[in-house]
Amino acid sequence: MNNIDALNSRKKSSLTRLTRNSKIFKTIIHAIQEKKGEAIVSLDLRKIPEAVADFFIICQANNNNQLKAIADFIEEEVRIKCEERPYKHEGRQAEQWILIDFVNIVVHIMLPEPRKFYRLEELWSDAPATEHN
Repeated sequence: MNNIDALNSRKKSSLTRLTRNSKIFKTIIHAIQEKKGEAIVSLDLRKIPEAVADFFIICQANNNNQLKAIADFIEEEVRIKCEERPYKHEGRQAEQWILIDFVNIVVHIMLPEPRKFYRLEELWSDAPATEHN
């Protein structure tokens, strides 16, 4: 998928909406669990018109090595099992918070301090949250 196609797919459509049973959703959650990510939460943004994705998946890593390992494994597993690559990823240099954007699902892998500071779950508190631990 080229960047233009990815951006065009950002427009929410009931035909392309994901669910918690979607293969990519399950693959991401499983990849985080395999690398021992903690406090895994998904936020269902599908009923929020301003949201840029259908889901946010947020998890916590205990250190920089685990942060990178989780991010790398998510990308690898999604590429192998779902044949998709992220549209964008950010934060690999700062090593505090890595964001992986799969267009309809945005994954946030955070160290404890940035997670406490930014409180994404509270920021998007009108979205139904599900814990995956």
